[in-house]
Amino acid sequence: MAPGELTADVEGDIEDVEGILAVTKIRVKYHFAVPQDKRPEAERALELHKRACPASNSVERGIQVSWDADIRVK
Repeated sequence: MAPGELTADVEGDIEDVEGILAVTKIRVKYHFAVPQDKRPEAERALELHKRACPASNSVERGIQVSWDADIRVK
């Protein structure tokens, strides 16, 4: 993908955890377009994302991370 073809909206929740403010949840929504015949591959990549994402694996022990995608056909 060229620069700018993949974007993401990221939201997080900050909560009081035993008197300390902490990020407790992160939600990511990716936005990108793929050719129609590549959509199944894009969906498969998203299914594998959780296991393969070092950032998610690093923070998941203390922060709930979820994501979604808006995949458009170009």
